[in-house]
Amino acid sequence: MRIGELAASGQVTAKTIRFYEQAGLLPAPPRTTGGYREYPPEAAMRLAFIRDAQGAGLTLAEIRSVLDIRDSGEAPCGHVTALIDQRLADIERRMAELRQTRTALHELARRAAATDPDTCPEGEICTILTRP
Repeated sequence: MRIGELAASGQVTAKTIRFYEQAGLLPAPPRTTGGYREYPPEAAMRLAFIRDAQGAGLTLAEIRSVLDIRDSGEAPCGHVTALIDQRLADIERRMAELRQTRTALHELARRAAATDPDTCPEGEICTILTRP
């Protein structure tokens, strides 16, 4: 299948296919005598995997590491499990940070509602954001 067909099957652009080749995610296919890329059927499966892995939050480097393990003949499931566990831990940490930020913003909103802008001292930038 040609690059346009592969791109359409994976709902990506031909430019994305070429990028994935350069990034080592898709192997460079053989070329026809006219110089066109001719992708084997398994390229569509690999492209679908890349999109699914991106949808799960994996980076392209992480996806490449999974594909490298599979290409070496090993099952990458243990590695994928570790990546998922790490991603979950990262999300939990970020959610905790966001909860702290939300709490701080609620406090600032309360202070802003109780602050008269006309009473803001000229020597200060904004007392709402200044720690008491």
